[in-house]
Amino acid sequence: MGFAVVKAVEITKAGGPDVLRLTDRATPEPGHGEVRIKVAYAGVNRPDALQRAGLYAPPKGASDLPGLEAAGEISAIGAGVTDWAVGDAVCALLPGGGYAEEVCTPAAHCLPVPNGMDLRQAACLPETFFTVWSNVFMRGGLQAGERFLVHGGSSGIGTTAIQLARHFGARVFTTAGTDEKCQACRDLGAELAVNYKERDFVEAVRAEGGAHLILDMVGGDYLPRNLKTLADDGRLVQIAFLQGAKVEVNFAQMMMRRLTLTGSTLRPQSDLAKAEIARQLRAQVWPVLAAGKVAPVIDREFALGDAAQAHARMESSAHIGKIVLRVAEADA
Repeated sequence: MGFAVVKAVEITKAGGPDVLRLTDRATPEPGHGEVRIKVAYAGVNRPDALQRAGLYAPPKGASDLPGLEAAGEISAIGAGVTDWAVGDAVCALLPGGGYAEEVCTPAAHCLPVPNGMDLRQAACLPETFFTVWSNVFMRGGLQAGERFLVHGGSSGIGTTAIQLARHFGARVFTTAGTDEKCQACRDLGAELAVNYKERDFVEAVRAEGGAHLILDMVGGDYLPRNLKTLADDGRLVQIAFLQGAKVEVNFAQMMMRRLTLTGSTLRPQSDLAKAEIARQLRAQVWPVLAAGKVAPVIDREFALGDAAQAHARMESSAHIGKIVLRVAEADA
């Protein structure tokens, strides 16, 4: 009798979307404090593409398969797990391995599927909601009444940040690359959406008094422009560098105007840190999702075997919201 296997998408070598290949892998077994999830849907995120390109290695001990979030039913429970049972419907933040029919993750990184949501929607929650909550609210300290600027407002992160910031009482500004994307951002609650190809976001936001908090994933020449955009005592939270991480910073400006520059990446953080984010989300955000006041924006769904197409779609930046893989019906 052979080992139980699952369908999975692996990275055959560093490269473009075409290096993704559907294959068979041994069914993973949950360790202490872990659960195994029978995956119905998995979210697609830019860190997956960075890993595929050879630019974002998985943490030690994590699966080499891409995939940082998924939703499905718990199919097995490891030792020491008491909060979940086999058959529970969950969505979860993953250390990797989401592009597969079964995946293991710490039980403390699982959250129940919000009332009224299906597994497809739930698969789009963990990566973006963990990222936005931890950076905008926990690290950035966004308060009601403050002016908040999020770049890339039509992305998965952006659509989430706009909705959460607006729900919790902030004035929300954003940037996007087309009029269609700007309108989508306004529809989600952005007060101001700047088409950065046609208008200078620095001038536009400064006209409103500057931003108390900026969430940026662009980097490069956006960094000095972000500093100009901030109001005095403002905070800049950096979560990615699509245009490069090595830039010059005018620290005199930071000192004179008492600016704060910070940032984080989610995947390398400790299991305990991620568990605390999950705890806060369950207490403060999950009721908002269950009430239908905030919801993930889904751009397009692809079959697991079409993961390469999903990556191409994401890297084209044509999408608005999240891209999701349908895993439950994986085909060769």
